[in-house]
Amino acid sequence: MMEDIEPPKVKGVAVAIVPEINEENEQEWSVYLINFQDKQIEGVLVSSEGYGQIKGEHKKTSLLRHFLGEIEPNTFKKIESIIPDVFAMTNQYWVSYYADKVLHDKKYIFVSGSIDSLNFSQIPLLNTEGVMIK
Repeated sequence: MMEDIEPPKVKGVAVAIVPEINEENEQEWSVYLINFQDKQIEGVLVSSEGYGQIKGEHKKTSLLRHFLGEIEPNTFKKIESIIPDVFAMTNQYWVSYYADKVLHDKKYIFVSGSIDSLNFSQIPLLNTEGVMIK
């Protein structure tokens, strides 16, 4: 029975991690959910966690849940701030939302070491550089 159910494909939604300058003129990192679609997404829920090896020892961050509500077409919302200490870990963002009254979900996984300026690209809508998974 369950094998007969085809979950809808997630298209036009991305997670981006970008460096920013805060009010104290210091660099900080932010994680954004971007809706590239021409329709609003609703009931947006994001679970975030980090896990992996640091200096040979297994580490895991707390599981955080963020309710973002609605995200208008071709806009974005900040999920959370992130510290560079966890860039050596795998950082996972599990995004769930409704579009056209259908539940969609997808895991966006930034593997260990992928959050690096060597992997930067221009992030549309944010008008800055960073690392994005679509």
